[in-house]
Amino acid sequence: MTKRLLIVYHSATGGTQRMLDAVVAGARDPSITGVEVCVRAALAASAAEVRGAAGILLGTPENFGYMSGALKDFFDRIYYPCLEQTQGLPYGLFIRAGNDGLGAQHAIERLTTGLRWRAVVPPLILRGELCDVGLADCRLLGQTLSTGLEAAVF
Repeated sequence: MTKRLLIVYHSATGGTQRMLDAVVAGARDPSITGVEVCVRAALAASAAEVRGAAGILLGTPENFGYMSGALKDFFDRIYYPCLEQTQGLPYGLFIRAGNDGLGAQHAIERLTTGLRWRAVVPPLILRGELCDVGLADCRLLGQTLSTGLEAAVF
């Protein structure tokens, strides 16, 4: 049975997009055959897609010390429709930070705590210039979530 990994993201200037591309490449590693990777822009992602996911990755830039407005809109739309049906949903988080990224991280963690989702990897926050090492960490994040879902570890 194929499991679905939903990746919900927002990128306005391209930094988070580069992270997303690496996360998706890791999640779609050819050796992982039991996971379907579904990528949705935050403004287009739906509660039904969240309810149908076995796991979720969230990606956002840090905007004014907070998550992007698009990701906040995503949470506003899915919170109550998903509250009772997605408890325990394994999730991961990646943030493109211009500052320290902690404001965005804490805001998202407050929402995911309310939803009773379960963080299965530490948040990945990339600050400064994007480099090969940071993008390799993004690939590993995607691969870790996908592999964990396939192996029923999460």
